[in-house]
Amino acid sequence: MPSADQQTLIVPTRRTTSVVDRATTGLPPDLLGRAATRLQILAWLYAFTFFMAGYLSQMLIPGAWDVLVARAINWVPGVISIAVAVTVAVAIRAVPLRPAVVTAIALIFEIVGSYGIAAAEFLHPLGITGESWIGLSWVAVWMLLFNVVVPTAPRVTLIAALLSVTSVPVMVLLSLWMFPLEIRPSAVQVFFAFGFPYVLVVIMAYVGARIVYNLGTEVTRARELGSYRLEERLGHGGMGEVWRASHRLLARPAAIKLIRARGPAGSGAGADDMRRRFEREAQVIAQLRSPHTVTLFDYGIADDGSCYYVMELLDGIDADALIKRFGPISAGRVVHIVRQMCHSLSEAEAHGLVHRDIKPANIFLCRYGEDHDFVKVLDFGIAKVVHAPSAQTETALTIPNLIHGTPAFIAPEQALGSTDVDARADIYSTGCVAYWLLTGQLVFSADTPMKLLLAHAHTPAEPPSTRTEMPIPPELDALVLACLAKDRTVRPQSARELLQRLDTIPLSSGWNETRARTWWNEHLPVGSWVAGLPR
Repeated sequence: MPSADQQTLIVPTRRTTSVVDRATTGLPPDLLGRAATRLQILAWLYAFTFFMAGYLSQMLIPGAWDVLVARAINWVPGVISIAVAVTVAVAIRAVPLRPAVVTAIALIFEIVGSYGIAAAEFLHPLGITGESWIGLSWVAVWMLLFNVVVPTAPRVTLIAALLSVTSVPVMVLLSLWMFPLEIRPSAVQVFFAFGFPYVLVVIMAYVGARIVYNLGTEVTRARELGSYRLEERLGHGGMGEVWRASHRLLARPAAIKLIRARGPAGSGAGADDMRRRFEREAQVIAQLRSPHTVTLFDYGIADDGSCYYVMELLDGIDADALIKRFGPISAGRVVHIVRQMCHSLSEAEAHGLVHRDIKPANIFLCRYGEDHDFVKVLDFGIAKVVHAPSAQTETALTIPNLIHGTPAFIAPEQALGSTDVDARADIYSTGCVAYWLLTGQLVFSADTPMKLLLAHAHTPAEPPSTRTEMPIPPELDALVLACLAKDRTVRPQSARELLQRLDTIPLSSGWNETRARTWWNEHLPVGSWVAGLPR
């Protein structure tokens, strides 16, 4: 699973969970969704163990194999049991099923598997004589294992367990009828040897099911943040976790960034500082109204002190993954993308904000309503407030001597640790992003982050046109180099100025909605999507 520090997370096609599914087990959807995988593993384990114990071991014991194959009743139950287990494993893998259906299949398999084990143990003349009376059947182990691997509601577990344990007395009585013994056990002996112990096993299974069910319920409650319910963790990193979530009343998916509280109720100076930083990030995003800035839905603090904010869940791909997957793109498309970035950054400038971490992973291209290649700028988590009364607050929350930003896309003044970073740092990073889109290469490469910082601080950039075979208009080539100027007075002085200069670039073929829609339908059709998330 990718880290939450990454801005795109590929979400594979998965079995969906519903209210019915959750009501069946009381477990969170992401845990419930793994029931199919657990059942598949258990089915293969059942088949393998049955084969090893019932057949392969008999081949190694002199004379045992001849006894085994002498009568069909000795080997047919095992073959049927193995066949059922293999069928369950293959079917679960081949056919996408809802968790509730998987659970139903699992419970049927538990009962059928129990009868298979009991038949192999007791359905022969020696099955209920001598030492075979001592100890419990493997049915008991199978039932308790199932209770852990495929947890369900306690009442369902109780019914399945009762039906499973009937396998032992049924097979014992059938064996007594089929193979008359010289010394027949009494009804009391049969009850205490093959009935009463399994009643205790049923009680154990029921108690275990209640414990698992209650834990699942507690986890579900713990994952409810305000009006949202966490459904699936999509990534995690040093700064926290990112979850796919749903509103309890509205049919609207969302992405939730969550910072878990450390210590009791998030106590301690470190937790307070983290909470202030997190709250500030949410407040920064909430100020922005540009459609090209990721939208904030909600912000809050959970009962355990965890901080979270709720953002839109996007359908698309970030600029980093785009180039790595499809290679450099046309100049017209680059201009189209950078223009939208400027729209978001220009509004941030108007609010006295500097993003400080513009990079391809934070530039998200998506389907947005009827628009394609619609850009969203992500992650204002280290944004800086400049030329505003609240700047002192920002300074108080900044760790001294810490370089903010990503080394491969950092402005020279950031690399040198300057304290007066302004919006022109974002212009430099935007030039780095444009360079990446045009060439598929970084402006500079180095063995260590420190060498990379020094390169951005002192080494002149090569023109993008010299590092790609894609045609680049000379005017765009010059504008990218202007953005990458070491002297920030030489760069475009604002996102608005950069936008105006982009509009003057002559393009042989521009990028429009028709071309964008065609590209998306061909390369990223609906249903094969990537969730863009803030870290």
